[in-house]
Amino acid sequence: MAMECPELACTVAVEKLNPSGEVTKRTVCRNGNLILGRNEFKDIILRVITGKTSASFPMQDVAIHRRFAQDGKACIRLPRQSLQIMISNSPPHQLLTFLKSLAVKMACRKSDKVISERVRLLSEKAQTFSEISPLNQKDVDTLNNQRAKLLEAKGTSTTPGAIKGRTRKRPRKVDEDTKADQENLAPRKKLNLTQLKKEPPLTNEQKKVLSAVLAGQSVFFTGSAGTGKSFLLRHIIGVLPPDSTFATASTGVAACHIGGTTLHQFAGMGSGAGTLQQCIELASRPTRRQQWRKCKHLIVDEISMVDGNFFTKLEAVARAIKRNDQPFGGIQLILCGDFLQLPPVVKKDEKQNFCFMSPAWHRCVQVNCELMEVKRQKDQTFIDILQKIRVGRCPQEVSDRLIATAKHCVDREGIHATRLCTHKEDVDQLNNVHLNKLQGDVRVYEAMDSDPALVKQLNNQCPVRQRIDLKIGAQVMLAKNLDVQRGLVNGARGVVTGFEAGMQGNPKVRFMSGLEVVIRPERWSVCVGPSIILTRRQLPLKLAWAISIHKSQGMSLDCVEISLSRVFECGQAYVALSRATSLQGLRVLDFDASCVRAHPDVIKFYIHLRREQRQIKQMSISHYRDPDRGNAVHWD
Repeated sequence: MAMECPELACTVAVEKLNPSGEVTKRTVCRNGNLILGRNEFKDIILRVITGKTSASFPMQDVAIHRRFAQDGKACIRLPRQSLQIMISNSPPHQLLTFLKSLAVKMACRKSDKVISERVRLLSEKAQTFSEISPLNQKDVDTLNNQRAKLLEAKGTSTTPGAIKGRTRKRPRKVDEDTKADQENLAPRKKLNLTQLKKEPPLTNEQKKVLSAVLAGQSVFFTGSAGTGKSFLLRHIIGVLPPDSTFATASTGVAACHIGGTTLHQFAGMGSGAGTLQQCIELASRPTRRQQWRKCKHLIVDEISMVDGNFFTKLEAVARAIKRNDQPFGGIQLILCGDFLQLPPVVKKDEKQNFCFMSPAWHRCVQVNCELMEVKRQKDQTFIDILQKIRVGRCPQEVSDRLIATAKHCVDREGIHATRLCTHKEDVDQLNNVHLNKLQGDVRVYEAMDSDPALVKQLNNQCPVRQRIDLKIGAQVMLAKNLDVQRGLVNGARGVVTGFEAGMQGNPKVRFMSGLEVVIRPERWSVCVGPSIILTRRQLPLKLAWAISIHKSQGMSLDCVEISLSRVFECGQAYVALSRATSLQGLRVLDFDASCVRAHPDVIKFYIHLRREQRQIKQMSISHYRDPDRGNAVHWD
C-alpha cells in the first residue's frame, strides 16, 4: 500500500530574503506546479515550474509551515538559500499529502550516508531528475527505526543516555508554527501509513463520483442516510482549488459542517422572491459580482431543501453575472442531498417544488449517481427496514418490528436515550427540565466569538450555542468529529462525569463505548458574506436529552428514542429513524404506519435515476450518452 505523491498544482511565489528575513525579491506564478524528485546523488529536489521556466531547489534543513494547509496554503523555507516558497490555492488534500511526503522522505534521507562536496564536484555522473516514489510502508518503517534509536540514545528517566556529565543546553524558543509541525510530523508513538493517510479510502461508488467531478462535469450525487455523502463531499472540497471553489448548503448548520456559507448568502439575491431582474440587480452588487466571477466550482449540500423556483432563478442569475450562456454560466455544479429526506420549506397550502423539477436542473446536471452502500448501520435487517421506510413503504412486518422497539431498554451506564422531536420548542423544554433536576452546581461555558454583536447569526449557523450549561450527570453529545477511529464522532452520546480543576475546568465525558475523555474547546468558522468569516470557539457539546429531527441530520446516534406522533412532513420519519446506528439502540414510542410518507414526485425521480444507473452498468462501452441531453458520462 502506497500513499500517492502527485504533482502539485498551485499558485506559487518564490521569495528571496535578506539576513533580517525581509523579502527583497518576489516571483509569482498563478498556474505553477511543484514536483518532488531526486537527483543523481539521491538528494531530494523540489522543482518549481512557473510557466515556461523552472527552478530546482535541494531540500536541506528546510522548515515546513502548514498551519493553513486546510485552506490550501503553506510555506517551505530554505535557510541555506535565503529563500521561501509560498504555496496557495492548492487543493487541500493534495497539499497535505505533498507536505507529509516531503517531511517523511527528508527524515528518511538522514539515515543515508552523507556525500561530501568534494565527491560531488569530482563526480562524472550526468545530472538527472526523477520523480520521487510515493510514500510507502518502507519509508514509515525507516522513520520509526530512526526514532527508536534516538530514544534509546537519549535514555529514559530510569536508564540515562550514554553521554553523561554534560550540562543540558537551554532549549531554543520555537514559534507555534514550527512547534505544530514538529508535533504533527514527529509524534512520540509509532507511525503507520494508515495514520498518515488519515482519511478512510473511498468506495468504488464514491470514486466514480470523484472521477466525474475531476473531469469537470456537473454532478448530483444522492443516497440514503449513512452512505457517506458528507464524507465524499468533504473529500471533493479537499481536491478542488480553494480560490475558485465555493462550498454552500441550504441551511446554516449544514454549511458550517463543510466550512462554507448558505446558498442564499453566496447568491446575494435575497430570498429570490423578487423578479428575475431584481435578483440580477441584487447579485450585481460589487462584492457579490466579484464572488460570482471568481466561482468556477459551486458546491451545494442538502440540495433537497432548495426550492425549485429559486434554483431556476439562480441559474439565470449565474448566466447573467458571468456573461456566459452556458448552463449555470459555465460554473461546475457539485450537488449533494437526498430528496427522500427533508423537502423544501414552503408556506401552508403551497405546492412543494423540488430542484429536479426545474428546467435548469436538466440543462445543468450531467451526472446523477445514487450511493447504495450503507456505512452507518451494520445490521442488514435494520438496513432493509430503513430502505422501505425511505421510499414510503411500511408493510406489516416492518410496522411490527418498529412497534416492538418501544420495549427496548437502550439506556446503559448512566447514558440515556436521546429523544428526537419534531418541534424545536419541545427540545428546549425537555433539556432544561432534565438539567434542572440534576443536583450540584451548574458550570457555564461562554463561547469566544469573533464578533459578539452577531451572536444570533452564529447561533443559527453554528452547531453549538454561545452558552452551554453543564452539570455532573448531564446527558451530552458531540457536535463535531474529534477522533473517528475511537468513535468520537458527531452525535456520539455520553454523560458528564466531572470537571477539571478551576471554575472554567473542561468537562470529563464518558461515552457509550466506555471511553472517558476531557472535552476541550474547538473552533468553527462561518462565512456570512464575501470575505467575511465569523469564528466561534466553544466546547463541541450539546445537551442530549432531546434534539430536533431537523438538527439531527448527518448524526449517528447509538441510543435514540423517537416520538413520531407529530410528524408533519414527507421523509421526516425516515430522517429520524435513520439516525440510529442499530435496531437494538432504537426505541420508538408511538409508531404508526401513517407517519411513513414519501413524496410521489420524488419517487418518480428516483425510479428514473435508478433505471438510468442500471443502463450505465449494463453498457460495455466506457462512454454513455444520454440522448435527451447529449452529455457524456465517463465511469471507467
